[in-house]
Amino acid sequence: MQTKRLNDFILFNFLAKDVANLQDIIVAGKGYILPGITAQDYEIEDAVQTINEFKKVVDVVSVGLGGNGNKDNWKKALQIAVLSEAGHLNQPFENASYAMGYLEGKSKNQWVNALVAPSGKVGTVRLGSGREINTELFVELVKVFGIPSIKLMPVKGLAHLDELIDLTRIAAKKDIQAVEPAGGITEDNIKEIVDGVKNTGIELFIPHIFGSTIHPITKETIPEKVATIIKKASE
Repeated sequence: MQTKRLNDFILFNFLAKDVANLQDIIVAGKGYILPGITAQDYEIEDAVQTINEFKKVVDVVSVGLGGNGNKDNWKKALQIAVLSEAGHLNQPFENASYAMGYLEGKSKNQWVNALVAPSGKVGTVRLGSGREINTELFVELVKVFGIPSIKLMPVKGLAHLDELIDLTRIAAKKDIQAVEPAGGITEDNIKEIVDGVKNTGIELFIPHIFGSTIHPITKETIPEKVATIIKKASE
């Protein structure tokens, strides 16, 4: 994962519609950007072609599940990552270890995260099955499986901030490299989110920021909104 990070530990994931939009986002975000697409928005061949174009500009592209973290898209996202060598793959926790092994078997190792949801209570997270699991135990499993990153979604802006901070602190303590929150993150709450995790010791923090920055008609990520988010996160 790229080493240019805001405050030495933050990258921002925004969706890019095309190469022109990607370039605008990178400039607006001062290079602190991990651009992405979602599996839900593309057929596999079209996704691979888009990522190949993006990789003429950037080294790593994130392949998201889409559909608010729809776990049914895990296999499609994995196939896109394999064929494009995107570099960053979002997966449900239940499939993340398999995906890493599959990529390794294809000699196409990539960064894979493990998606879980907030439970509404500090100290537990919710798996894709709906079962709640102790956060410490969950993070220990992630470590045992060798998964480098945990994605928490949907955080609903600040609604689950205490849970996000607790998860990030535990992940850092157990040497998980990154935590990636998503859902409801905007220019109005990004500073409070960053302030909440900045002293946890986490090596890498990747907010995924979608709806609040996407133009409703063109579906492009709006560079001005990207710039505002970067500015507020820097304050």
